Amino acid sequence: MDLALNLLSAWGRALLGLLVNPFYYLGLVVILLQYRRQIRLERKLFHSRFHYMGRVAWRLVVWGLAAGLGASLVLAVLGSAFTMEGMVLLWSLSAVLILFRLRFLCLAYAAGILALADAVMGWLPQGADIPALGWLYRWMEGVETPALLALAGMLHLAEALLVRYQGSLTRTPLFSESKRGRVMGGFQLYAFWPVALFLLVPAQSGGFQLPWAPLFGSGLASSGWTILALPVAMGFMESTWTQLPEDKARRTSGRLLLYGLAVTGLALLSHWVGAFLPAAAVLTIALHEGILWWGRWEESKETPLFVHDSRGLKILAVLPDSPAEALGIRTGEILAKVNGLPVHTKDELHAALQANPAYCKLEIVNLQGESRFAGRAIFAGEHHQLGILICPDENTRYVVEERRQQGLVSVLARSLGGLFDKQGSSDRAM
Repeated sequence: MDLALNLLSAWGRALLGLLVNPFYYLGLVVILLQYRRQIRLERKLFHSRFHYMGRVAWRLVVWGLAAGLGASLVLAVLGSAFTMEGMVLLWSLSAVLILFRLRFLCLAYAAGILALADAVMGWLPQGADIPALGWLYRWMEGVETPALLALAGMLHLAEALLVRYQGSLTRTPLFSESKRGRVMGGFQLYAFWPVALFLLVPAQSGGFQLPWAPLFGSGLASSGWTILALPVAMGFMESTWTQLPEDKARRTSGRLLLYGLAVTGLALLSHWVGAFLPAAAVLTIALHEGILWWGRWEESKETPLFVHDSRGLKILAVLPDSPAEALGIRTGEILAKVNGLPVHTKDELHAALQANPAYCKLEIVNLQGESRFAGRAIFAGEHHQLGILICPDENTRYVVEERRQQGLVSVLARSLGGLFDKQGSSDRAM
């Protein structure tokens, strides 16, 4: 009972510390700016928006808190304990790395670098005598770097679950050109969550004692333990032209799950066999880069999915709260006939809709290749295509140009990536 009260009291103090921590809100603002940028891109491309900031903000905060609590509980049960110095180094290094690439927001990079630095310092103890490096040696003395790797692994397990169930919800339809110059549709999947971790750290005084010995960092807390709230962020961003967004998120989730298990295993192995720490550090970073490379390679080898074929017009997306959504129309289905008329171009679609302005009857080829029928009345003020966004054709004016991922400074400096116009416009987009 006393332990439960001590834990609850320490957690309450950590929560209050989180609520007054400006870095948590800074991370939330950066994430919301990224979502706002995507929403503005949707409005510029399609004169509509597929997401609403209020819904997005509520969902990401709630799920981020849930993921942080879950990861913190598992880490505590497994016996992962951290030092204040380790948390400061981890957060500070992540803040520096994100200036170069947004994907370096992932703690795997900072944890891997710190673990590698720890190994190098073990090989070169004389570096502590260098004035410029002495402070770093002192800070790293009490840092259990395998625990940092375990933290990265556990966060990726939580991220795998979030991507599996949330990753395809925030997606932006895009138009692009294949390497052969064919215009095709696709999606950018992006999801970011502000996560609050509640971690066991040694108390300066008046801490509580644990009934179990932490696997990482045993012997660190002579004065007992307390809980520290650490704001971090998780997220992923991928593009797909060959898979349904749900399938892409599912595949990515599976890879993240395997990666999280692998990194957690590497952390345990490096804790038991200290000589394995350098390899564990390098593999933590290399395997993460491998996930990204594998996803891009997979996209380059598969056939584009979002292009029209002889059966009709391929549906790229459906606007939320639209007639098409009410009819159960889904991404990837094919619009074969409208009001009994075959449709293979936008002009034919518009003409077929005008054939009966008060009612539309649709023949749709579903994802299994089977035909089904849907129909409803058309009311004044509704979207002129029922809220259906069809895949692009050769007359599409704007397409998206993929660029190298930017750092935080570039993202904040550019409220919206430009577009380049196939007809000669100088606008461009990421």
